[in-house]
Amino acid sequence: MKYIIIAIIFIIILLAVLKSTKKDARLEINKLIEYLGGKDNIVTSDYSLSRFIVTLRDVEKANKEAIQKLGAKGIVEIDNQLKIILGNNSKQLKKYIDDMKR
Repeated sequence: MKYIIIAIIFIIILLAVLKSTKKDARLEINKLIEYLGGKDNIVTSDYSLSRFIVTLRDVEKANKEAIQKLGAKGIVEIDNQLKIILGNNSKQLKKYIDDMKR
């Protein structure tokens, strides 16, 4: 009986941690969109492995320093496109931006 109670408590704690992590991810994505100049500044987005690729209307509106502080491992700027090395979140970020732009 003691082990069942411990297991239930562990599961509750695990679910609480997972839920808070998901909220943090949304908050970080919203900050990233803000640092990219807002959703209206984003023309297209794509991903390739660990890179999030975004084409902007005005690349000058992007706050690259703030994006780095969010955890980007690197940013490459080519014309009006930014290639941001984010890791495994690139696919999730593209999906979120596509949903938001609809």
